[in-house]
Amino acid sequence: MFDFVRQHKKIMQFLLVLLIFPSFVLFGIDGYNRFRDTGAAVAVIDGVEITQSQWDAAHRSEADRTRNSMPNIDLKMLDSDAFKYSVLDRMVRDRILQAAVENAKLTASDSKLAQELQQNPTIAALRKTDGSLDVERYKQLLAAQSMSPEMFEASIRSDLSVRQVMVGVSASAFAKPVWANIAIDTWLQQREVQVVQFLASDYRMQIKPTTEQIQAFYDKNNQRFQSTEKADIEYVVLDLAQVEKTITLNEADLKTYYQQNQERLSAKEERRASHILINALQSASQADRQKAKSLADQLLQEVRKAPQNFAEVAKKHSQDPGSAPKGGDLDFFARGAMVKPFDEAAFALAKGDVSDVVESDFGYHIIKLTDIKSPKLPSFEEMRPKIEAEVRKQQAQRKFAEVAEQFTNTVYEQSDSLQPLVEKLKLQIQKSSGLTRIADTSLKNILSNSKLLNAIFSADSLDKKRNTEAVETAPNQLVSARVTKYYPAKTLALDEVKPLVTETLVKDQSAELAKKEGVQKLDSWKKGEPAQKLSAAVNLSRNKPSNLPPQLLDAVYRAPAETLPAWVGADLGAQGYAIARINQVSAATEKTDKKAMHERLQQLISAAESLSYYNFLKEKFKVQIRVPSPLSPTKAS
Repeated sequence: MFDFVRQHKKIMQFLLVLLIFPSFVLFGIDGYNRFRDTGAAVAVIDGVEITQSQWDAAHRSEADRTRNSMPNIDLKMLDSDAFKYSVLDRMVRDRILQAAVENAKLTASDSKLAQELQQNPTIAALRKTDGSLDVERYKQLLAAQSMSPEMFEASIRSDLSVRQVMVGVSASAFAKPVWANIAIDTWLQQREVQVVQFLASDYRMQIKPTTEQIQAFYDKNNQRFQSTEKADIEYVVLDLAQVEKTITLNEADLKTYYQQNQERLSAKEERRASHILINALQSASQADRQKAKSLADQLLQEVRKAPQNFAEVAKKHSQDPGSAPKGGDLDFFARGAMVKPFDEAAFALAKGDVSDVVESDFGYHIIKLTDIKSPKLPSFEEMRPKIEAEVRKQQAQRKFAEVAEQFTNTVYEQSDSLQPLVEKLKLQIQKSSGLTRIADTSLKNILSNSKLLNAIFSADSLDKKRNTEAVETAPNQLVSARVTKYYPAKTLALDEVKPLVTETLVKDQSAELAKKEGVQKLDSWKKGEPAQKLSAAVNLSRNKPSNLPPQLLDAVYRAPAETLPAWVGADLGAQGYAIARINQVSAATEKTDKKAMHERLQQLISAAESLSYYNFLKEKFKVQIRVPSPLSPTKAS
């Protein structure tokens, strides 16, 4: 356990940061965008607007946060319309709840704030041995998130006030035991069924479309046989790597950087230690902790008498499974790699010394320092390649902002060509043919960026033949493009798509035949005619649907169970049709944790009540979202 924490320190730090800063991911600095009206409102809540620039800034901030916490994430997902809209949705929700707080004049008292801070495990970890808060470490932790204690505490107070809005509703919702039992029993109810499917594929051989039928089908459905809208484009890319190539390094700057960063550039002192751990978690009882402490004291006396036997004692008694087989050896580690009490004790020892019993969140340690690796400062020449790379990158990042503004201004001010941009910034024009509006998610390149594609296929670009805006396709990367030739979508001639038309017609008619026969059989079997080709009887429940098509499962459980057997049918769309005979209905026989199901049902009811109240607040504060959701592109709320 102790080895795991040391080896995964960065992961643990990240998880701790998440505990403190879950709600501060939607704020950023407004970007520079000359093409759109950045002051235009994309949403209005209680008369307060969320502007395009605020949304863009929040999207960038959330994308950066996600990218930093999940380095391997697909960048296309962060640039997708769905991800961007989810950011706006959270911004709207935050504003609605804030409006509710102000409307109800809710506040969080000082005592509530203090209680919240005391319960935060990360804040608790900053306490000194006397129980007081280490104010300097507290300030440093917040400064790393660009926050002051005042800002952080105001945010926590605001969060507490917002929680009051929804907690009252969710806490008041409850499932009465009788009602809950009925709902759970219904969910687990078993129905014995026999099934027959009329698959469209079984009817294909019956379909022999004539030339006239194919023509008629094409004429009626020609909108299904259109070419894809395409464009030939040229585009220019500005990124940090290109700016780096323009940087000329100064020898004096490199030496100054070396002098200013010697502590960081030099290797840190590392220490090697072995330890004996007696487990005693903070959650353990006082009696168990005292028992563990007594054992640690006894072992300390044993190794003090014979320090040369430390490894044998560790192998025999240490409860750290990672290091005990190695005689307690933890190998070399730098300052800060271990939990604070262990770290402080290890770096206070002289080589060969054994510590007193050290208490940590894991229990009680006895530490023996076995080696010290002193830091060494590499020479300037040894570090030159690294220094040059770091200085070049720093200077390029500073210069990039300046060049990016020139890039953005030029594509706007001279919007009829990319050539002025090329000449001004010494960039290259690239070309692409047959580009489509829909992003190809299998590609990981600039031209699969949905934001850029939207700009390329905008009316301003297609109709007015202008450069697109400067689109940020990745951090420190801007792209502008222009359409050189446009190929609008058009209905393809029958001769071009005849095989496709024929196949589509065959599939449609096969499904229709399957449905027709299925409906006829259902009607006749309901009237008592002998049923044929029914499957063996199977027992199913909503919890265990036994691979039934969802449409049929829904029909089975919608059917009244008063008169059995009962017959139901379901249209499976292009797959055909299915019929089920319900033979019997019985109570659940499977073993289930009803207490857990009650708790889950309670959660669902609370969530439903909260959603209902949230929708009420949306109406009360006259919420308008003026951009369409990607899930319903023709509608904005």
